[in-house]
Amino acid sequence: MAVNRDKPDFWKADIQRSVDMFNQWFMEFAPEAYRSTRLKTTKDVEDTLACTSNLRDVGPQVLRSNPRSISTLRMSTIPPIAVDRLIGLSGVPRNLVKSMEKGKLPQRMPHADMEQHLATIGALVEKMADPDIFVWLRRGDEPDEAEIYRAATIVADRLCGSVADPIIRNAQESRQLAEIAAWLETRGYREVTPENGQRFDELPDGSYSFHVNVPAQLTEERSVNITVDAVVTPGGRAPSDLPLLIEAKSAGDFTNVNKRRKEEATKMSQLRNTYGPGVPYILFLCGYFDTGYLGYEAAEGIDWVWEHRIDDLANFGV
Repeated sequence: MAVNRDKPDFWKADIQRSVDMFNQWFMEFAPEAYRSTRLKTTKDVEDTLACTSNLRDVGPQVLRSNPRSISTLRMSTIPPIAVDRLIGLSGVPRNLVKSMEKGKLPQRMPHADMEQHLATIGALVEKMADPDIFVWLRRGDEPDEAEIYRAATIVADRLCGSVADPIIRNAQESRQLAEIAAWLETRGYREVTPENGQRFDELPDGSYSFHVNVPAQLTEERSVNITVDAVVTPGGRAPSDLPLLIEAKSAGDFTNVNKRRKEEATKMSQLRNTYGPGVPYILFLCGYFDTGYLGYEAAEGIDWVWEHRIDDLANFGV
């Protein structure tokens, strides 16, 4: 039974309420989410400066012991260097830089080649380090604590500015999942963590879990794990009934959601191919989701619950 996808007469009113809800949250809490991330990032930048003798020695050993510092170092140059620009300027293999951005090094690269490439990256960073931020480089002396902190905050701002949307999106997702948890727990549900090897459909009745892998069969030979934000197992369900799968979605503008709307449709298609046409997969929406987005999802058979009407979850049997 459809809950919201078959009621287009109500969509526009719900869209406006959802936009208002997101905007209110953004004005009240987004600055704090950004600020707390910037404070942590500032500390990470200070640690990188300490390891590199305040950008005087960006050697292979530093990059090898802390590959993720490459993000900080890219933002320490003038001008700041994007990932692809760093690859082009240095001439090092793409997979090396991409791996370092994820905090690791390629496992199969020969040690001698690795050392050479890391030395090339370090030399490039030292050459392009921004002297207006790291003022001691031009002076040729040691910085004081105030200069180090000032430089670290500037680089942290650059880093956070380049990932502002993910910071806000992560904070919003955490808030949405907390709302779902609070709603479920007032109705007697308890949070569980899947045990090793336990499937999503083996969780105990009356429980819920976040960020659960749901296996989907793509072909006879190939399968994939789909990460679902929330899995809710109602009490008293029949053994053949699947738990409710919930994807938490938020958006701060209408443009991005229409770029991303195929993601949910792809997941739904993979789940249907594996578990049948009645797989209970829904969206939990807050923010800028227009009629184009809703119509697309509805056409794919995907239903949703608006966060401002969270009690609609009860209509999905939980």
